[in-house]
Amino acid sequence: MQAELKLRIASGLVLAAVVLAATWIGGFAFQLLSVAIGLLVYYEWSTITKLPERDFQGNALGWLAQVVIAGLVLLDYMHISLPGLALCVLAAALWVLIKGTSWWLPGGIVYAGLTSISLAAIRGADYLGLMAMLFVFAVVWATDIFAYFTGRAIGGPKLAPAISPGKTWSGAIGGAIFGVLAGVAVFMAHFSLEDLRIPVIALVLSVASQIGDLFESFVKRRFGVKDSSRLIPGHGGVMDRVDGLIFACIAALALVLGQFLLAGGREVAFGAILLGL
Repeated sequence: MQAELKLRIASGLVLAAVVLAATWIGGFAFQLLSVAIGLLVYYEWSTITKLPERDFQGNALGWLAQVVIAGLVLLDYMHISLPGLALCVLAAALWVLIKGTSWWLPGGIVYAGLTSISLAAIRGADYLGLMAMLFVFAVVWATDIFAYFTGRAIGGPKLAPAISPGKTWSGAIGGAIFGVLAGVAVFMAHFSLEDLRIPVIALVLSVASQIGDLFESFVKRRFGVKDSSRLIPGHGGVMDRVDGLIFACIAALALVLGQFLLAGGREVAFGAILLGL
């Protein structure tokens, strides 16, 4: 076995152990993980888009925004985290308009901020949150794995050759099918499948995951970067590992907010809505 492959496997096992342990514990442990991922995502985003060189003061504003979001998440002020993020993005947008600098600044604040918020909101601290997070993990990981193997086995027309030449329509469809099956399997391991919204939710999250993968590929191609960083030995950067997860979690959060509004603003449990209970 080559040294690079051994390193990739070892670092992957360590990452999986940390993520699953924090997911199982929930509460502050998972909030801390969510914040760490969000901060690392902003670091990689700002590095890829060269924000420190383009706009040092604006990038400092971006870091301040991430600290604010991190504080709200860690203090469990989830009910004001999205308004807090919106204010940070507004401040960054005004900075760009006044200084004429890069719109990649507010884009990075949104991308990294929603990463922390959506992850922490899904997991929460109860059993339903644990099941909801495992549901999302199952969909995203199965989509990613089987999109690769299905695409390699079947081939065919390219999905988005200008963005990611290796991805095919067969891989995207195969990944979506197995992502839905994995999500349904996780759900049925704990609940009875009486609500047909569950496969639909899994499909939405699978598609969102693949869009997230393409989005990160677009950003890296736009700036001529192969990996988002070298933070993870053998794997590249954090964004390279969580690009699909980010968009899937954001999609899940959007589904919940939509249900919340349709329910007339009454208090609802995130996990209960996500899992259709």
